[in-house]
Amino acid sequence: MSTTAPARHGPETRHRILDAAEALFMEHGLDATSLRMITTQAAVNLAAVNYHFGSKENLIQEVFQRRLVDLNRNRLAALDKVEREATGGRVKPSKVLEAFFGPALELACDTEHGGRTFMQLLGRTYTDPNAFVRKFLAEEYAEVLERFLGALYQSLPGVPHEEILWRFHFMMGATSYAIAGTDALQLFAGKFDDADPSRLLPRLMSFLLGGLRAPLADFGEVPDASLSDGEGAKAA
Repeated sequence: MSTTAPARHGPETRHRILDAAEALFMEHGLDATSLRMITTQAAVNLAAVNYHFGSKENLIQEVFQRRLVDLNRNRLAALDKVEREATGGRVKPSKVLEAFFGPALELACDTEHGGRTFMQLLGRTYTDPNAFVRKFLAEEYAEVLERFLGALYQSLPGVPHEEILWRFHFMMGATSYAIAGTDALQLFAGKFDDADPSRLLPRLMSFLLGGLRAPLADFGEVPDASLSDGEGAKAA
């Protein structure tokens, strides 16, 4: 008696479900996308979804994990490389940013294998996460953020950690918005002449580095010399 699983239980079916879920989650949001919508687009029945994932939450988790694990691995590998190559033992802040945001923007330029769709979904999730996804993403990012924030603290010793956290927060937001597309701005500014996604990386990196190098905010307080960005910011 054959123990071979039916075709609907094979790896190709699993990938088709993940692709359909990824696209629908990006278009409609996690909560508004039903399993019926996913099964219809993937051309499978509910039994196939239950066989491969068991629940909608497990499906959501695997949609993120199948690309996020590799993305964060690539980020850490890039940071390891720039730390090995650093002269004088200190990595330039610009190199830290390139190691973190570069792999994400490269993935966002992938229009053939779903990378762009995933990054648009990830950007949307940052601004409208449900409790389950918020907890899941926090766990997935824990090691990565610890490494990268630590590298930024070391590369900008004169800048308060709180200020670096705020700037990283702003950079994450700018990246998510840029990856999500230019549709919102086009409502007011018309069609962009150059929408080539491959040009997104140099444009956005230039913008992010400008934000990192900006003077510290003036809150009307008496300045403390120990908190000056000084040479640290100039080295970015």
